[in-house]
Amino acid sequence: MTRAPTSVEPRLPRPQGPLSSAVLDLLAGDPATSTVTRVPVSDCDPFGVDLQLALYVCYELHYRGFAGVDPRWEWNSQPLALRARLEEVFVNEVRRQVGDIGPGDTAAAEMEASSAEPVDGMGPSYYLRDEGTWEQMREYFVHRSLYHLKEADPHAWAIPRLVGHAKAAFVAVEYDEYGGGRGERAHQQLYAHLMTAAGLDDSYLGYLDAVPGETLAVVNLMSYFGLHRSMRGAAIGHFAATEITSSPGSRRLVDALQRMNAPQACVEFYGEHVEADAVHEQVVRTDVVGDLVAREPCLECDVVFGIRARDVVENRLADHIMTCWRAGQTSLRRAPG
Repeated sequence: MTRAPTSVEPRLPRPQGPLSSAVLDLLAGDPATSTVTRVPVSDCDPFGVDLQLALYVCYELHYRGFAGVDPRWEWNSQPLALRARLEEVFVNEVRRQVGDIGPGDTAAAEMEASSAEPVDGMGPSYYLRDEGTWEQMREYFVHRSLYHLKEADPHAWAIPRLVGHAKAAFVAVEYDEYGGGRGERAHQQLYAHLMTAAGLDDSYLGYLDAVPGETLAVVNLMSYFGLHRSMRGAAIGHFAATEITSSPGSRRLVDALQRMNAPQACVEFYGEHVEADAVHEQVVRTDVVGDLVAREPCLECDVVFGIRARDVVENRLADHIMTCWRAGQTSLRRAPG
């Protein structure tokens, strides 16, 4: 059975190796009769585009799905089993890079460390603020479109897994992310306006074929945390780190965009995050994380892991972008139109 494309279902991407080929070939068939091609997973690059794309496609079945793909694949045992193998390789490498978390490592201390940003940082937002070009800014928009066009969705999986004040406060922050009840103010929609103003494709997953594995890993980590109840503490840690670091980073991007005389819709998106996320940070620290670890102290280590794991994938992406830009090269697999 196939389905006609709709306005919300993206197209399937092109395969990038044996893992993504196996997933895409499977989804092209009928869930009642098709079988997955057995491919080795353990020897693949955990952050490589092939594994990350295969994992991204598996996760996307739980979001909007794909045009022409039978929705019954979402809970079919074959993609779920393959997804589990891909997750094991990816998350084991993230855990290795995070390292040990000691008994004295607290969520409060970790959040405090996340808020201490260097004045002279070396990441993309600093570079764009001080010397980056408009074309590099457009590349940055493409990288971030994989998340911002679904902003808040990966974290929303945690809602039914929370209780009490932490749940209520978490929902309050998510409500703002979705525009406070106004569809035109949802951050996803504001980012679509940004993409249009920058002359880029504003469609959901429009650049899935353009971004490297490092970009996909950033979103895949969120989906992994959100879709596993056992990782709810890590999902909240990731969420907290996202809110804590968003406002200062967005401030630098506002400065960059104003220096570039960028379209107002681009400035507006990041300006919204400067203001909203500065407020969200305080709510997340005290009312979400604070209440969660007080109610379930056993999750504190997971919260710390979520924060540090986010740093792993974000730093890898930042390093990739800066290495390419410093060499005068594009940081994408293909240039945006």
